[in-house]
Amino acid sequence: MAQPAYNLRIDSERLRADFDALSEIGATVGGGVTRPALSNEDLAARAWFADRIEEAGLHIKDDEVGNLSGCLPAADPDAQTLMIGSHLDTVPNGGRFDGAIGVLAALECLRRINEAGLKPRYHLEAINFTDEEGAWKSLFGSNGVIGKISAADISDTLHDNMAFRAALHRAGIRLDELHRARRDPASILGYLELHIEQGKRLHEQNLDIGIVDRIVGRTTYNVVFYGEAAHAGTTTADERRDALQGAAAYIIAAHNLITDGYPEGVVNCGHVAVEPDSFNVVPAEASLRIEFRHPDAATLKDMEARLIGLARDCARRYRLTVTTERALHRAPERMSGYLFRQIETACRAEGARCAAIASYSGHNAQIMNQMAPAGMIFLPSVDGISHNPREHTEWRHVEIGANILLRAILQLTV
Repeated sequence: MAQPAYNLRIDSERLRADFDALSEIGATVGGGVTRPALSNEDLAARAWFADRIEEAGLHIKDDEVGNLSGCLPAADPDAQTLMIGSHLDTVPNGGRFDGAIGVLAALECLRRINEAGLKPRYHLEAINFTDEEGAWKSLFGSNGVIGKISAADISDTLHDNMAFRAALHRAGIRLDELHRARRDPASILGYLELHIEQGKRLHEQNLDIGIVDRIVGRTTYNVVFYGEAAHAGTTTADERRDALQGAAAYIIAAHNLITDGYPEGVVNCGHVAVEPDSFNVVPAEASLRIEFRHPDAATLKDMEARLIGLARDCARRYRLTVTTERALHRAPERMSGYLFRQIETACRAEGARCAAIASYSGHNAQIMNQMAPAGMIFLPSVDGISHNPREHTEWRHVEIGANILLRAILQLTV
């Protein structure tokens, strides 16, 4: 196809109208949105997306884990598929841009290619992945596509598995069919995802686009400190075996360890539970969940070993015992160099100010990258705010990013 095909542009007004309409589904006071996966709001968003697919003259495809796609077929039925997408589900009272803008931009790109009468050499698929955010099981849909979801996995969720089973059933998803969502790796040309950065690096550096070269690894541990319940008033300081004191010391020490020793690493403790949870009883047990991230696999492993050792040190210091259990591990993923260069070429053609960037949040792209080449385009997040009603990306950056996505698709397939 001649070079002028690459100069096709998205319809920004139509994309904005779609964005505004979708933002009304699950809208909350203050400008946020709540669409947890498989909720009524999420199902309504899926139905809305299906209507847009049909209006665009695309083929609807859904699979056994609930992923929903709009497809533009190639002339050759045996051609590979270039998948483009993200997710429509949100965290509670989250932002409007996270995930949704990637699905809508993918749809708009396929619409424009179809309207222009272009005949791609590969099938094109704009996909909404189920439960990226983890209301039930994080990255459920993309893990299904690469064959890492089965009925046995349903018990490993944030909620009881009976509730998850009921939610799946309500969405028309059968447990005995989950494994059938797996795609043949040979059938996938690659995967592209447009997403907001959810950090402030692009915004602070006044860049239009970030090209993701890697997605950090993430490890999560359940850590439980055990002491002895005692009277809060009559037990002297030297007699106490305060589990919460040990846990608190560990959290502070963990932050100091990672901040001082691992410049590219981060650590977080966002959950603590205390037993017997009474103001006048010395805590007998303190449970916490700690997660840490780093873009390098060997360094992440070193962080893991040192954080486990640190937990044991804190337990000894306060005369406690401690258990550590790995709850989750995702290895770092280096994105496809070929797709990185394709996106970089598209950025130059669009005159966009861009830079390579590491993603510190998890995405469907890191899962898809285990099956086929994957590439990600980041848009600036104003002040780095995300998972918050104040989440915002300037529309001019959405337009720039969507046009870069379209150009990259055309470079790869037309």
